[in-house]
Amino acid sequence: MDSASQPPASVAFGRFQVFPHRRELLAEGRLLRLGGRAFDVLMALIEARGAIVGKDALMARVWPDRVVEENNLQVQIVALRKAFGAERGLIRTIAGHGYQFTGEIRVILARPDERADAGVAPPGPRDACPHVEHEAGSGGRLRENLPPTNLPEPLSELIGREEEVGEILNLAAAHRLVTLTGPGGIGKTQLALSAARRMLPQFADGVWLAEFSPLADPDLVPATVAAAIGLELGAGETSARRVAQAFTERRLLLIMDTCEHVIGTAAEMAEAVLRTTGSGVHIIATSREPLRAEGEQIYPVPPLAVPALEGEDPWPYGAVVLFVVRSRASGMHVSEDRPLAPAIAAICRRLDGIPLAIELAAARASAFGIEALAARLDDRFRLLTGGRRTALPRHQTLRATLDWSYELLADPERVLLRRLSAFAGAFSLEAAGAVAASPELALSEVVESLSNLVAKSLVVVEADGSVARYRLLDTTRAYALDKLDESGEREPLASRHAEYYRGLFERAEAEWETRPPAECLADYGRQIDNARAALDWAFSPEGDASIGVALMAAALPLWTQLSLLGEARSQVMRALAALDSIAAPDRRREMLLQAALANAVLGTVGTVDAVEAAWNRALELAEELDEIDHQLRALYGLYLYKMRIGEYRTGLAFARRFRSAAEKKADPSDLLQGDRIVGVSLFLLGDPGGARAQIERLLARSPGLRPRLQAVRFGLDQRVAALFHLSRILWVQGYPDQAVRIAAAGVDEAVAIDHPISLCFALADGACPVSAWVGDNSATARFISMLSERAEKLGLAIWHAYGLAWRGWLADREGDSETAIALFGAAIREFRATQFDLHFTIFLGSFAEILTRAGRIADGAAVIDEAVRRAELTEERWCYPELLRIRGDITWRFDGPDAAQLATDLHMRALDWARGQGALSWELRAAMSLARLLHDQGRPADALALLQPVYDRFTEGFDTADLKTAKTLLDAVR
Repeated sequence: MDSASQPPASVAFGRFQVFPHRRELLAEGRLLRLGGRAFDVLMALIEARGAIVGKDALMARVWPDRVVEENNLQVQIVALRKAFGAERGLIRTIAGHGYQFTGEIRVILARPDERADAGVAPPGPRDACPHVEHEAGSGGRLRENLPPTNLPEPLSELIGREEEVGEILNLAAAHRLVTLTGPGGIGKTQLALSAARRMLPQFADGVWLAEFSPLADPDLVPATVAAAIGLELGAGETSARRVAQAFTERRLLLIMDTCEHVIGTAAEMAEAVLRTTGSGVHIIATSREPLRAEGEQIYPVPPLAVPALEGEDPWPYGAVVLFVVRSRASGMHVSEDRPLAPAIAAICRRLDGIPLAIELAAARASAFGIEALAARLDDRFRLLTGGRRTALPRHQTLRATLDWSYELLADPERVLLRRLSAFAGAFSLEAAGAVAASPELALSEVVESLSNLVAKSLVVVEADGSVARYRLLDTTRAYALDKLDESGEREPLASRHAEYYRGLFERAEAEWETRPPAECLADYGRQIDNARAALDWAFSPEGDASIGVALMAAALPLWTQLSLLGEARSQVMRALAALDSIAAPDRRREMLLQAALANAVLGTVGTVDAVEAAWNRALELAEELDEIDHQLRALYGLYLYKMRIGEYRTGLAFARRFRSAAEKKADPSDLLQGDRIVGVSLFLLGDPGGARAQIERLLARSPGLRPRLQAVRFGLDQRVAALFHLSRILWVQGYPDQAVRIAAAGVDEAVAIDHPISLCFALADGACPVSAWVGDNSATARFISMLSERAEKLGLAIWHAYGLAWRGWLADREGDSETAIALFGAAIREFRATQFDLHFTIFLGSFAEILTRAGRIADGAAVIDEAVRRAELTEERWCYPELLRIRGDITWRFDGPDAAQLATDLHMRALDWARGQGALSWELRAAMSLARLLHDQGRPADALALLQPVYDRFTEGFDTADLKTAKTLLDAVR
């Protein structure tokens, strides 16, 4: 064969090697983590062999059939350059044209035994991924470190399905969305899980199971997918598109299980994933009907193979093997005894090879014997089908099986099974007793009957450590609900169910304040499906609104800790509306609901008037009830609201009211909170000295590293918050070395207490700005990476905006002004969309400098003018000297007779403001700007007299960027 026709095994350039068919980039043999989009950009540039590739052509290749903003491409270019490290020049930006790959390419052809792999497009079993290492151990054995997953471990062997699993694997390799369809009990879920386990090595970011069976509300599908993958979305609407965007660059397989009752929303979710993510994300769905989603490949799950003819050898058939294995597990000794073979084959044929029906039958084999079981099953079918069994839909066949199983139960077991259908999710033995026990079904009978139902496979037991929880399969629950309706007990059971969960969450209410959040979520997080079901009944025409209001008020921490703010808002609004129908509404519960509404609206809709109104009402009720604790919550909410909209002076007033109220409580942690928010307000208003006194007082009295519970209450760990605020204050005051140490300590403590929101704040408001201000680009890059990773996982827009801004800042420092402007511009748009005013102004100042350095002086002037106006309007004085300095630098670059004088005036104003605040670092920057101007005007002595005294007041930080620049400037003007 001509070597030119052979497929390339890899492409090498310098110390790098690319394996196209494995989608891997290696540096000196070490695998580099690279997103799918970035890899596609790299291959397009390599294939151009030195030619310039236009931006439009790149975007058309990487995002086919989609319209995306140019900054998406620039983000991928930045990622590639970061991967190349010191060789970032391998990708060259050709201004106005596109990008060019400058490396010297060497094509390495595949060996004959590799050629079969080289051209494989979809992921296959031999495809390596960043989380899979193939090593030759003793005897040449391969060892794998598999990617993460939440797939349950198989409790038993999947029997008779090898051919079906192979077909599903082939379909999943060729199509990104495969839906397994068929009637209930056909085995869709087990087939999907079995295929998914085999595909795990192919997906670097894991294989994830999202179970929809507990959901009553289709709108919860996106939140369920997010929870399954581990996306902590936090504030904002949990939409299908937003969830899909949160893992757009990942390589993963998503299992969407039991979609039929949420079919429309599940289809939207699947389409959002397919349209938003790259080719590395695949979906396997299970449903009784097709999703009818674009790109869907349907796989009708067949029944297990059964012997079609009497007298045929039954033992090779999967249905028969399953029956025998499950019968043995239930205590029935079954051997390949020819006299029993016809009876077993008849049972499997009558059950149409449906696995669930076969397992239910096998579970009773020990009670009746094979032949008697076959005879009873025949009777049951004749009763239900009237001799026309094959004409009925398969779900009716499954119902016949369930009817048969139900009739075999003892009376107490029947009563308990139908009453257990009141539970929408997992339940405890205590819950079963509280809801299902009655005069005609004693608690002891509940315990015994539940044990029997587990043994007969009608109730599933989920062991979690020392605690056992139970649940009904979805098909079993649907059947049992019908029986509950027939009994006339549905309303009384729904009432008892809602009352039980109201009591459960009222008892748990205090625990959210005294136990670590992770422990509370472990105990109560899985109860959310039952809480939803109880609320649905309580607020229905047949329900009891007073139970619903009480339950929602008590269960609020659950929605908050799960970051389900969108759902919380809907549930709270429903509860508040129901208050009007209650004869004597509980003012305390209204207070709790109003506070929850304010938080939920702020986190989903944004800074709107409804937030302030809800907090004001909550504060009014807290004062009427003399509830100091809830006065503090409302005051803190109003403080945050005012700070977010830029009313810093009013925010300071609420902070001081908070601290005064905190003095009435014995809990010292509230005083720490008061010190912090007063300090933050003072800093923003331009008093770093007063702010530092407040923050240092907090740190002197705060506990060290341990599980700190105030993170639950106020959304942010107070000590971590104090550390990152102090780091900014110290830098502004002229203590850069101390600022760096304190910022790093804030990050370390946030990691240690494992509170993601606190860590994001510590990175975005402490470590990133301080490392950037001192000029430590490598540390800034590291912190940006940490922030971006958390932002993606949490799905919070504000952290994404921060990440874009700091990446833009870093790109500017690396000389890539085009990428810097694109990233910063995208960040500014996101800041405006989220209405997050805090620290937005200083980002405008940085953006103005970046635009000006790129030659866009008029654009830079417009941006800095907006920043100055904002600072003057909101009294955000902490950065006002810096904004005036930047405005002076830009003004100086304009041609005109008055430009130098105007710039000088602005620099002098910046110096005056910095001196008045005691902001030595801002003073140094302003002095350097003015010294440069004086030096250019031929006045070096004046420049030296201005800058030297400011420089001499520093006692540390002489290796940081500003002080090194100042030293160089001083040497020049001498």
